[in-house]
Amino acid sequence: MSWLTLALMTTSSVASLRAAPTMAVYGLAAVFLYVLPAIVFLMPTALVSAELASGWNGGVYRWVSEGLSKPLGFLAVWCQFAMTIFYYPSLLAYVASTIAYVINPSLASNGPYTAIVIIVLYWSGVWVSSRGTGAVAGLSSWGLVIGTLVPGTLLVVLGMVFLGQGNPSAAPMTASNIFPQWTGLASLVLIVNNFLSYSGMEMNAVHVSSLRNPAREFPRSMFTASGLVLLIFILPALAISWVVPSSQLSLTAGVMQAFDSFFQYFHIGWLTPVIAVALVVASLGGMLTWLAGPSKGLLLISRQEGYLPPFLQRLNKHGIQQNILVTQGVVTTVIALAYALLPNVSSAYWIFSVITTQVYLIVYLLMFLAAIRLRRTQPDHPRGYRAPALVLTCVTGFVASAAAMAIGFVPSSQFGNGSVWVYIAIVGGGLLLLGVIIPYLFLRLRKPSWRMPEESGTEGAVA
Repeated sequence: MSWLTLALMTTSSVASLRAAPTMAVYGLAAVFLYVLPAIVFLMPTALVSAELASGWNGGVYRWVSEGLSKPLGFLAVWCQFAMTIFYYPSLLAYVASTIAYVINPSLASNGPYTAIVIIVLYWSGVWVSSRGTGAVAGLSSWGLVIGTLVPGTLLVVLGMVFLGQGNPSAAPMTASNIFPQWTGLASLVLIVNNFLSYSGMEMNAVHVSSLRNPAREFPRSMFTASGLVLLIFILPALAISWVVPSSQLSLTAGVMQAFDSFFQYFHIGWLTPVIAVALVVASLGGMLTWLAGPSKGLLLISRQEGYLPPFLQRLNKHGIQQNILVTQGVVTTVIALAYALLPNVSSAYWIFSVITTQVYLIVYLLMFLAAIRLRRTQPDHPRGYRAPALVLTCVTGFVASAAAMAIGFVPSSQFGNGSVWVYIAIVGGGLLLLGVIIPYLFLRLRKPSWRMPEESGTEGAVA
């Protein structure tokens, strides 16, 4: 594999237009808000996961199990799975808002409509996934082109032509706006959401051994991918801020708001539903990938070590972990109803994005600690790649992750005028339940009879 191929694979697993409206609210300051977490989180994650993947097969479970302990390894793989519980509602809320631009744009801010779309699409995804993943592989692989590169490039080109014709930008683009306005701790909250934007850089680190010269080519691949990811995140966010005033911007429908404004200006409004369909197809492809991946990993580990009760380990006739998907779907349905109950869709979207980030950050905290310990306890273990200044790199990533987790408890302006304590209770409750209580109960209650290592990876067991 060439370093460029790996760079493009990594870019496709991380980059998306979905987060662009969140940062478009801050205009030119979006550049700073993306670059800072890229330096303190994106690069440490990429380099450290590369060393671990080049020395130990099995992903984050094996890295943390060998570096720290098996229970903490389970916690890491559990959090990797559990974060998707809040990821699906926030992803499908974006899809619901996009679909609204084909039906009726006013629906984009309607809570009950958003909840219904989330529930219908999620359970449709479960039905498709339960019949095997082969049918969805093609859809997922085209997601980067259909739903990110083409719409993103079009958005930026339209924005530049719009400004080039002398139209004023909705957000000021002067040097005095490079940094976000300081409004206390709430200013720092803006950066938290961007940590989740960069999550997934470790997914393709398993391919580091396929490079001809990992020590030289992998850093080159990661720097290239990081540059592409930054461009895909920053330029569309700026384009949105040029045409949609921040006071009118929806966090879930912002991309379509910008397209609609540009298309109306250039008198090509018929393209709005075409772009909406492209974004929806790409998002659904991404959802199906996430449905099949983390839950499968959790299943295999649980069968080897007996972490989950037999009910959740059963497979359907297609060899799919259907009971895990259905149980997860029940929780997702309950969360989706929050979109109908919370004050507005943007507030709900922001809260669920923060909880998703909090739970996923636990994985990275454990990964950085495991990397330091493995370098110390197994210094001679063969590695295809050694991260430079590993301890300093891990400490930087760990401190940044811990700070992001702490800052996540500070309500941002996205939460509106809601109660601070309600916000802390929702975020803290979500983190405590998913990241501590549930995995602890699984470990505490597990029984030797729950181990089914002989059936790991088989496809014959039927629910």
